[in-house]
Amino acid sequence: MSEQRQHLYFNLIDELLRCPNGQEPEILESKPELIDSGFVETMLQVATMFAHEGNQDGAQFLFFVARELAKQLGLYPEVPEVSNKE
Repeated sequence: MSEQRQHLYFNLIDELLRCPNGQEPEILESKPELIDSGFVETMLQVATMFAHEGNQDGAQFLFFVARELAKQLGLYPEVPEVSNKE
């Protein structure tokens, strides 16, 4: 991943963290070229850093958004519900 792309990822993460609640989808839709596995990975790295620094709210938010994006990108396996047949 190029340094420039990493910088764009960080800028987009910063936008998500600063935007009013509920506007996250609009921000993500405005930058479709950045929504990929590298962005999800970068979000997880930032979320982990936040968790270690005690910013639990920021970490939880980024983990949630990263998981949702991973699902949309097909990176997060959907676990089928197991029915308990007896």
